[in-house]
Amino acid sequence: MGLLHDQTQKAYYEGSSFGNYQFTSLDNIIDQFIIAYVGEDKIIDKAKRTSVQFHAQRALQELSFDTFKSTKAQEIEIPPSLQMVLPQDYVNYVKISFADAAGIEHVLYPALKTSNPTAITQDVNGVYQFTGNDLTTTDSDTWTKYKANAPSENSKDDFNYDNENFDANAGQRYGLDPQHAQVNGSFYIDDNKGKIHFSSNINGKTVTLKYISDSLGTDAEMQVHKLAEEAMYKCIAYDMVNTKANTPEYIVKRFKQQKFAAVRTAKLRLSNIKLEELTQILRGKSKIIKH
Repeated sequence: MGLLHDQTQKAYYEGSSFGNYQFTSLDNIIDQFIIAYVGEDKIIDKAKRTSVQFHAQRALQELSFDTFKSTKAQEIEIPPSLQMVLPQDYVNYVKISFADAAGIEHVLYPALKTSNPTAITQDVNGVYQFTGNDLTTTDSDTWTKYKANAPSENSKDDFNYDNENFDANAGQRYGLDPQHAQVNGSFYIDDNKGKIHFSSNINGKTVTLKYISDSLGTDAEMQVHKLAEEAMYKCIAYDMVNTKANTPEYIVKRFKQQKFAAVRTAKLRLSNIKLEELTQILRGKSKIIKH
């Protein structure tokens, strides 16, 4: 029986769940794994559903980091505090950018040489101050100075000239660090406090945060792309065999190889390489690149 036997075309196009056919739920993965892999005369003779569920969630979590298309995005307007709260299901960031008047994204770069340390309140003699039994803390001077300072990259005129010593307009200014040779702005992430801090020139701009989640935040997210379904089965099978006592080493090694091959195949499938798009890019391979 077809997978769409319980849904008509009218119900689909008048609904709101578009494109869901490319995914299958984690519950469906677990059910099919138990049917195909667990039982008498099968690879795994017996296993509790809770064990399969645990390994399935771990497999989904690991594949979300480098195989699945699990990137999410949030867009906010940066307030005068120059801070953005990390999303509820944030694991790591992919890219942070701001949109200009034309809607084009400009990448922001991390400020690697600053931070937001915990500032301990002291008296005039340097003695630590306490609130009850806890140290009294306040905003750090490092963060206060960072957000109050106008970044040097904002002064475009500093680079808008040439002379006999160097050609600034050609990007040949002596001692120029490429990571700072941009006017977009900068940021740093305070993981302890769960906030992103931005440089002062980002105030009032619309910023987009693209980040990675682990696909376990909500029940609706716990789904697997069909191009990676086989990789999920192999990951679950390997993890269960690897954690089972007295399993022969050659069996574990075989499942590990199958898992590696299946994950690699899933990455190739999900890379979404199109021959026409690749050909269009390669048409410029013979152009002269000027520095």
